[in-house]
Amino acid sequence: MIRVLFADDHEMVRIGVSAYLSSQPDIEVIAEAGDGEDAVALAFQHRPDIILMDLVMEHMDGIEATKRITDEWPEAKIIIVTSFLDDEKVYPALEAGAVSYMLKTSKAEEIAQAIRATFEGRSILEPEVTGKIMTKMRHPDRRALHEDLTNREKEILLLMADGRTNQEIAEELFIALKTVKVHVSSILGKLQVSDRTQAVIYAFKHELVH
Repeated sequence: MIRVLFADDHEMVRIGVSAYLSSQPDIEVIAEAGDGEDAVALAFQHRPDIILMDLVMEHMDGIEATKRITDEWPEAKIIIVTSFLDDEKVYPALEAGAVSYMLKTSKAEEIAQAIRATFEGRSILEPEVTGKIMTKMRHPDRRALHEDLTNREKEILLLMADGRTNQEIAEELFIALKTVKVHVSSILGKLQVSDRTQAVIYAFKHELVH
């Protein structure tokens, strides 16, 4: 029997899905949780083979619950079952340690199949999730480069994009010309570009300038 813990804050969802899963000859729902805190506690208490985890729940969301479980129990097999497909949910859930990602629009039999596949060591992802991951791999996010800039460096980058010279920037910000040059050098290094023009192009490309 595949022992399952089901965490979802909608009681009717838990009742319906649990009833179907329990009717399967190889699946047993051993516990249900109505929020993230209960999910974490029950996961460590029962050590289920599979955890079905909703994302939006009271007290603790599914992403935090997943992270807390996998931090102490890396072997835990967690399947996200949610209504959300936005990047702010998908990537953090997978990074937290979720193995599979399903939508609540999936049929109960599809969730049962995902449970069996995940139990066997495979990862089941909604086609939309797979597409997002492939897109991210093809076009890696470079936002981290400019996120390393200090507030002053961001201010100077915007003035550079406005066509100001180092001298004009120094006068605008009431700082020494030498200080501006130091900041510009730091900006080029952090953005991994070789000159001011490339830095300005980066700023426009990443919509830092409006």
